[in-house]
Amino acid sequence: MTLPGATDTGSSGVGLSEQVQAEWVDLLGELEAVKNAITATQARLAVALDEATRADEAAQGIRTERRGRGVPNQVGAALRTSPHAGAGFVSTSRVWVTQMPHTFAALQAGMLSPWRATLLVRETSHLSVEHRALIDEEICGPAHLADLARMGTRRLVARIKELAARLDVHACVNRNARAVSERRVSIRPAPDLMVYLTALVPMAQGVQAYAQLKTHADTAKAAGDGRGVGQIMADTLIERATGRDPGRAKDVPVTINLLVSDDTLLAGGNQPAVVLEGAPAGAGIVPAPVARNLAAHAIDTDAAWLRSIYVNPHGRLLATTSTSRFHPQGLASLLRARDQGICATTWCDAPVRHTDHVTPYAEGGPTSLDNGQGLCARCNHAKQAPGWSQKTTQLDGRHAVETVTPTGHTYVSVAPEPPTPAWTPAVGVAGPAPGHVPRSRYQIGCDTSPTHGAITYRPSPPPRQPRPAHQPSNRARGRSRRPDLSWTHPT
Repeated sequence: MTLPGATDTGSSGVGLSEQVQAEWVDLLGELEAVKNAITATQARLAVALDEATRADEAAQGIRTERRGRGVPNQVGAALRTSPHAGAGFVSTSRVWVTQMPHTFAALQAGMLSPWRATLLVRETSHLSVEHRALIDEEICGPAHLADLARMGTRRLVARIKELAARLDVHACVNRNARAVSERRVSIRPAPDLMVYLTALVPMAQGVQAYAQLKTHADTAKAAGDGRGVGQIMADTLIERATGRDPGRAKDVPVTINLLVSDDTLLAGGNQPAVVLEGAPAGAGIVPAPVARNLAAHAIDTDAAWLRSIYVNPHGRLLATTSTSRFHPQGLASLLRARDQGICATTWCDAPVRHTDHVTPYAEGGPTSLDNGQGLCARCNHAKQAPGWSQKTTQLDGRHAVETVTPTGHTYVSVAPEPPTPAWTPAVGVAGPAPGHVPRSRYQIGCDTSPTHGAITYRPSPPPRQPRPAHQPSNRARGRSRRPDLSWTHPT
């Protein structure tokens, strides 16, 4: 078969026969079937690994609720995805293999995609094993495969719901009632320093809220508002949720945690910043001008307090230790700042929930920045399963953790690279002496009211060094003048 090369353009296929193009279409379909069959094989392997691990841990006397905790992390790492996704794949695969043989056979034969097979599991989760088996045979049985191949995804979901309501209407009613109890509001990062603020609410309430926002936006637009309808709806939602006056959606009080260099914040540098607020895992990397504008606007509107800066002139966070069993609040904040609010496990995108000792405290591990890491709850529990071990290391000068799983596989997670600042002295302060690395934990106190005028900028003083007896003091050399360490905030 004539196949297109990696560098071929759209015009490369000009002049080829229709037979060759038809072969390409056939090959696309065959490869899709192979992908589906590979997923079925992965599912069987994941279930076998879970069963074997649970059996081994049962033989070791581990409690039932603790068995298999590390399997989702192992599966997620092997599939190069998050532990949460690994856990979902293991649980879904278990249903395919043990409760829905026809669905699994269709997936294995390449006739059913993994997503559609997952929908069959999800939409029958509230049914008994017997009723789930009936739907499995009714939709994916040998006599219905031709209909399944012609059925769209939305029609497939509707068909599953129709059969479920016919088999057990009480289970469907209970599922709807349980869904109402799970209403919630969540937030997750979006591109370009935005976030998705999502509300999961009953349908009637959601439709009513949307209709009111839409009506208000249409009225404002008809009155000459220059914003788009979507912009008006978003601003109105924030104003009503926060109790702000109309047109003041941007003035919501916030605390800005910036992982940023002094050069970026004060002197117009180009190094990016990391915003650690706005979502459970932070808003992420932002350009330097955006970081400066964010801080300046919040201060001008009396709406923010700017906390510490943790980056030294070489881009490393300050180290600190503690004799406490648990990480103190300041050290925990440093750990979250170093990991930028995201779980340190490789491929895990969950927000940091636990500050963990890499070498356990019970084994002599210190409560320190180097021996600490920020993890989500799942990853912290998984590393406590039998056969897991971790140790700290460095990769290109950055903090790293090497994890060894019970099967002997090794994974290395590296702390994200922070913005690397250049040394920019404040007004009246000379730069560091040659070969001397200055201390750089800058504490910037920002007056939240612009009427206060100046914003004090104080670098922490270096530790005192004993002066040789023959060396005169600064006062004796006529250098008793104190430098001006303040800069004026523009109004």
